[in-house]
Amino acid sequence: MKAPPLLPEETIRRVLRLAQIDGICVLALPGFFALASASLGDVTGVIVGLLIAAAGAIELHGADLLRTGEPRGTSWLVSSQVYLMAVVIGFCAWQLTHMDLTLFRMALTTEVKASIAQTGMTEDEFLATTYRFGYRLIALMTFFYQGGMALYYFRRRRAVDQALTQE
Repeated sequence: MKAPPLLPEETIRRVLRLAQIDGICVLALPGFFALASASLGDVTGVIVGLLIAAAGAIELHGADLLRTGEPRGTSWLVSSQVYLMAVVIGFCAWQLTHMDLTLFRMALTTEVKASIAQTGMTEDEFLATTYRFGYRLIALMTFFYQGGMALYYFRRRRAVDQALTQE
């Protein structure tokens, strides 16, 4: 038996709760990493961290608009997810086309080097394969997670609008 649909009031409560938690996390975590990157002199890390943190601010703004009765807040929630997806996938694409294995080479321990040798690959081949796999995986996970979040907010637009007009 299929459960009945949620009441609009419950839908907007859930949307606001999710937007608040997600927005704070997306604002705070990359903001922290941007500060850490700044302390290390990593300009790219600062820029990417701030661009990602902006998605959290956009999401929180959308939630605030909904709290004040503005139906356009849902558009801000959807937009924050699409924007975040574009930034992360764009960053991954940049990293894949501008591969720099210097940091990874420095992290190799003697034990890891021995393990790599057993695979029959050179250290650079192994690092390049791991690097490409990692950034492709991040891009793929971002596409599905942020796309799913955007779809979640988009599909609840009607119920949210209905809850706002009832208040």
